[in-house]
Amino acid sequence: MGARRAGHRWWVLICLCCMAVAAQAADLRVHVMDAAGASVDDAVFSLYPVVGGPALPKKAAVMDQRGLRFVPFVLPVQAGTSVTFPNSDNVRHHVYSFSPAKRFELRLYAGNHASAVVFDQPGIVTLGCNIHDWMVGYVYVLDTPYFAKTGADGIAHLTGLPAGTYVARLWQPRIDGATPIVVEQQLVVGEAPLQRDYHLQLHAPDQSNMPPANLEMGLGDRMHTHGA
Repeated sequence: MGARRAGHRWWVLICLCCMAVAAQAADLRVHVMDAAGASVDDAVFSLYPVVGGPALPKKAAVMDQRGLRFVPFVLPVQAGTSVTFPNSDNVRHHVYSFSPAKRFELRLYAGNHASAVVFDQPGIVTLGCNIHDWMVGYVYVLDTPYFAKTGADGIAHLTGLPAGTYVARLWQPRIDGATPIVVEQQLVVGEAPLQRDYHLQLHAPDQSNMPPANLEMGLGDRMHTHGA
């Protein structure tokens, strides 16, 4: 009986510890704007624990090709994630990257016949199509599980963050240089929800990943896409 009671006490203690850790988790809302105060989409906000930090499970991800564009334009993933590249267009694509973080090539294909690619090294991977020169996309590979991407409203949410101190970084394709910007050296997360506003200096938008207007495909037939 004594051993059973001791085991029960240990189990209760473990449960209480788990509840305490869960209670210390917090949510963070980030608003990213440009120098003029306009909301910025496709900005990736990431947090790096100053001390330690768990390696959360990696998830599979998808970079589609739809409407002669890479969708999404920016895909953030944790290092070690497997990414598939389905082709939802009714023309073939030839996806490649020469970026140091991941060099690969998916030769001319249609549908879902391309092999998955594992992005195992942190860095920014620029994607192109060997057939459609305007197609540009990005896979941003991070060595942290704590990240989120802004939507059209410039907002990103991180939920259930463990309490601790983090280095906060931001990246967007139109920033100067190829490396993320450190926006806070010591962002302290406790139990209370947090909100942060950040401003980025950005280049003017270009037409990357946008097909030319009135594009004609084949023998004078305009391009149509599945689900468009």
